[in-house]
Amino acid sequence: MTDVERFFRRLVANLASSDPARLHHPIPLEDVYQSIIPYRSNRRALHLETSEDYEMVLLRLCAGEGDLVRTDPEDARVEFAEEVKSPNPDLDVLRRLEHVVISLRTEPLARALDPEPELETPYHAPLAAPPAPPIPGLDLPQLEAVEPDDVAEAEALFDDDPLPDEPPEPLLDGDRRADAAAPSTPRCLYCGDRLPADRAVRFCPHCGQRQVPAECPQCHSEVEPGWRHCVNCGHGLADTPLR
Repeated sequence: MTDVERFFRRLVANLASSDPARLHHPIPLEDVYQSIIPYRSNRRALHLETSEDYEMVLLRLCAGEGDLVRTDPEDARVEFAEEVKSPNPDLDVLRRLEHVVISLRTEPLARALDPEPELETPYHAPLAAPPAPPIPGLDLPQLEAVEPDDVAEAEALFDDDPLPDEPPEPLLDGDRRADAAAPSTPRCLYCGDRLPADRAVRFCPHCGQRQVPAECPQCHSEVEPGWRHCVNCGHGLADTPLR
């Protein structure tokens, strides 16, 4: 995972725990570094040592690295990208440009909200070393053969001393037992309540918030919050309710 990806996931986690509705709306850039994910309280989680490292990662994110966010206006993103390529980037550009907003892209946001579990690396037992070649002139003692009666006698000794019973597994309460047996239940991105798992859900039945990306009413292509026109057909979206 890159520093930019780690920054993006931390941004999503902080918003999801404090104000989930903002995950789907443009976010002023100054809110990102001032209140949503400030350096002092997040530097350990971000694995960043200095505030300059923090600002450089934020600059890379806003410049479009990883295609994780969309930066508006576009000329601000271009200027950020030019500073990233510069041998001596001017980090003050993050505060100098006014009215810059970022929007979290749909697919990276979905991955950050529901990350797939990391696959464990399978354990491979080390190969046994080949037997050492015999040393000339060294006579090894011959082992005596074990008679069947001796084997039976040894087994009888172990049978007389059985192992103690294993302790029973602790029981879970009703809710936790049901959750452990049942598959993962979809939940609302906003209020966290459970969603019906046997049908397609466009809106939460508890809070009414949208659960799927909005569509252009003209061509039904996917559109994102803050767009004024559809990128597919050019239909105006400012005064048209999105479905």
